[in-house]
Amino acid sequence: MLRRLTVKNYAIIKELDMGFSEGFTIITGETGAGKSILLGALGLVLGERADTAVLLSDKEKCIVEADFSIKGYDLGELFEASGVDYDDEAILRREITPAGKSRAFINDTPVTLSVMKELGDRLIDVHSQHQTLLLGNNMFQMRVIDSYSGSTVLFREYVSAYSQYLTARREYEAAAMVMEKGRADHEYYSHQLDEFNAVKLVPGEQEALETEQEMLTNAAEIKEALTTATSALSADDVSALALLRLARTGLSKISAWLPGAGELEKRIEAQLIELNDISYEADKLNDRAVADPGRLEYVTQRIDTIYSLMQKHRCRDLGGLLERQKQLEDAVTATAGIDEKTGELKKKADESYNETFKLAVRLSEARRLSAVPLAKEITAMLQKLGIPHARFGARLLTLDVPGPGGLDKVEFLFTANKQVEPEELSRCASGGELSRVMLCLKSVLATSSGLPAIIFDEIDSGVSGEVASMVGSILAEMGRTMQVINITHLPQVASMGNLHYHVYKEESDHSTITRIRLLKGDERVTEVARLLSGSTITEAAMRNARELLGER
Repeated sequence: MLRRLTVKNYAIIKELDMGFSEGFTIITGETGAGKSILLGALGLVLGERADTAVLLSDKEKCIVEADFSIKGYDLGELFEASGVDYDDEAILRREITPAGKSRAFINDTPVTLSVMKELGDRLIDVHSQHQTLLLGNNMFQMRVIDSYSGSTVLFREYVSAYSQYLTARREYEAAAMVMEKGRADHEYYSHQLDEFNAVKLVPGEQEALETEQEMLTNAAEIKEALTTATSALSADDVSALALLRLARTGLSKISAWLPGAGELEKRIEAQLIELNDISYEADKLNDRAVADPGRLEYVTQRIDTIYSLMQKHRCRDLGGLLERQKQLEDAVTATAGIDEKTGELKKKADESYNETFKLAVRLSEARRLSAVPLAKEITAMLQKLGIPHARFGARLLTLDVPGPGGLDKVEFLFTANKQVEPEELSRCASGGELSRVMLCLKSVLATSSGLPAIIFDEIDSGVSGEVASMVGSILAEMGRTMQVINITHLPQVASMGNLHYHVYKEESDHSTITRIRLLKGDERVTEVARLLSGSTITEAAMRNARELLGER
């Protein structure tokens, strides 16, 4: 429940400190005194957005602080998820600086507005005068039925599952788009890689093939030159080796007589060894230098294939081609498993959808079981609130696929006339009727919603007399199970509160400030009398006020 609200430098509130208790609290005051401004200030600590326009003085910051008792409302997990230390007392504080900066705190821990709003939604329901517009909102209508059927926790599970499903579906759809491109890429890269694999490139072969091609092309000339060389070196009749041997023999004969001849003999011997080896090697080359047209054709075709690949892939040499082949291998590997990855994401999305669908079915079943009892209960209350021929209904339409609210679309139906069939509520109900429908819904949901507190901003507008007394009784009854705070102009309602605050303006030469005072004893009698008779309070109004308040 809300225990205390303090406001500084907000709108026309300079400083305000209000204490609250359990049960039914009344707030009254003249029109324009600032009653609804209190709701605006409270909205700041419930996560509403604001700017510097809310500052009374642009030289000071605005501070709004609300103290809630939250013991027994199972909010520990929410605090833990938000990184805030849990305590049975939750202090929500909001600060707006003159520079327009906004800061939010829960138990002195800085939090985001979304965290503050999430907690605020679990602590208090603020019913403003325009909230009757929600009666035509499908999500609000489903929230009502879910709360009435006790499916609020189930609906939270569904919302979480639906969110996970949407995420899984987006991931799969994105992957499917990538898969289409990836499949085309895989086929393209695989085709190119097949060409490389068919050729079976070998590092360094281009240079070797070109050398071999030159040799095969000029095989006849090569063989002729080698034959000439070997003949010149080692022919049987006259050859270089034969002449050198003859020279060596002559020098050998005179080496004993002429010291220099022996040295020359040795040098010729060395040349004989070298030329003999040259002759041998030239003879081997001559044997290998064979004209082979078939081999020449193969080598030429192989070189042409390599050049063709180089041109196709814009490579300057064989090294560039081998690098491109490696790139293709990597690309084929990268795209090879894309079908499998996409399949896994599809499976995940399907499983998420199935889980979401199961929860949606459970929600739908609970809603259909609760729609008729809810309609009967609201109808009975509306008839007590001065609409004797009221009929209220809740029609559920089944959707083809689960949506944000499940498998259902809800329509609240209403008629105030005996001879007219119920139709969509927002189209046929007057403002006063909408207010009473909303009051009935809030009353029915008071115990099932699990909220600690609810605030009404003139929920009783448009009624009077016996109906006003009935409205007050309903609000007082709600106050038995939860904290109810009601801003009202009706004396019948004001007289039923456990606490009664009066909001008023304090005028000075330079400013108008909103203040609030807790009424006790005769002050409360006087305020109820003012609500009865207006600014001129008569003795009859005072007596009537005492009667309403149960005083004699």
